[in-house]
Amino acid sequence: MIRLGVPSKGRLMEQCFDWFAARGVRLSRAGSDREYAGRVDGAENVALVLLSAGEIPRELMAGRIHLGVTGTDLIREKLAGWRSHVEELAPMGFGHADLILAVPACWSDCDSLDDFATIARDFRAEHGFRLRIATKYHRLVRAWLSAEEVADYQLVDSQGATEGTVANLTAEAIADITSSGETLRANHLKIIGEEPLLRSQATLLRSLSAGDETEVRDFVARIGL
Repeated sequence: MIRLGVPSKGRLMEQCFDWFAARGVRLSRAGSDREYAGRVDGAENVALVLLSAGEIPRELMAGRIHLGVTGTDLIREKLAGWRSHVEELAPMGFGHADLILAVPACWSDCDSLDDFATIARDFRAEHGFRLRIATKYHRLVRAWLSAEEVADYQLVDSQGATEGTVANLTAEAIADITSSGETLRANHLKIIGEEPLLRSQATLLRSLSAGDETEVRDFVARIGL
């Protein structure tokens, strides 16, 4: 039995259902919105597992689901050496978001990463501690800043509304996912740099440790991949 994990609620779940329906496989929730069981019509020996998008990388790595839908950002953040654990089968064309670095809009002299590096260095010299970047994406942000040779910063964990940390004086900058930038502007923040750290979208992935490879390949071919 192939176990297919998809996000359990919201617009992302609906778009997953639409994507599979367009390929002849109908996914549906088995009961109320509080139930996490589902059903699959149009394909044999496939079980639907409803999970949070953040749980799907872990379940794929552990081999407890054969296929899963989640964001590129979550795979790369949560799975070190992700290519050893999962195979990307198809970008799905929805759930687009960029991982960006943002600073207060009033920082008129900070428009590029070079500007940010200079400000971070001066900040440490003036205050005696490193400039704080609030984020949920420690692995991705640290790797990106290291590659760009930015050193004078510290990452602080954000489990709530990351955009509010600057106003709350718990960080000087943020690194977070955004789709439209409206929330950033509402919190008087601006994106720096011409390119985001990562462009993310919903992606169908295969676990490399779940087994049943023939059945999985047959299903993947069934949906035209």
